[in-house]
Amino acid sequence: MRRLVLLLLTTLLALFSGWTARAENLDFSEIYSGYSAEGLTFSDKTQSLAGGEVTISGYMAPPLTPTIRFFVLTEVPMSVCPFCSSDADWPDNIIVVKVDDPVTALPYDSPITVSGTLEIGSETDPETGFVSQLRIHADSISG
Repeated sequence: MRRLVLLLLTTLLALFSGWTARAENLDFSEIYSGYSAEGLTFSDKTQSLAGGEVTISGYMAPPLTPTIRFFVLTEVPMSVCPFCSSDADWPDNIIVVKVDDPVTALPYDSPITVSGTLEIGSETDPETGFVSQLRIHADSISG
């Protein structure tokens, strides 16, 4: 009986050691469910993925500085900074991507895919003062 339990535990360990959580695909059209008096409302899907791994594709918007620890991912290519407008013009198809090491801006019309942990809630970047409500802490960025 002890050998059987040991064999079962060994088999389970082997199975789970190769198991990794898969990132959930997120599309820009799925981020928000609408508007309220307080502004944009996150969708149920977005809220359920908070703290989990997601993958989303889009375009790197022109950053605030040549190298920075975050950038804005947009649904469509933008040749101008999407957050340099007034609040009334704030696009609903962007998401902040945080990186551990500064990144150099990529061409604004080159599609990229970002995978990482989805974060919801107000956060202010200490270097720039930029405030975001939705972010991905990137594990990988591919073109």
